[in-house]
Amino acid sequence: MLDTVALGQVIRAERKAQGLRQDELAAASGVGLRFLVELERGKDTAQIGKALAVLAALGCGVVITRPGTRPGSDQ
Repeated sequence: MLDTVALGQVIRAERKAQGLRQDELAAASGVGLRFLVELERGKDTAQIGKALAVLAALGCGVVITRPGTRPGSDQ
């Protein structure tokens, strides 16, 4: 299960893998540096649009599965 801490860890790891500084990723995704720092630290936020913008700037996607389904299935 993905929680805010795990999401922040994924974002931080991918940012570093791409050789980006926090300020560079913040600018590329149209969010403030403070928001990105807090997102990487796992702070709870209701600003899902901004979190999705950061993921998109990294080239990451989000997969949502319904209960009882498997990722990649057509259910």
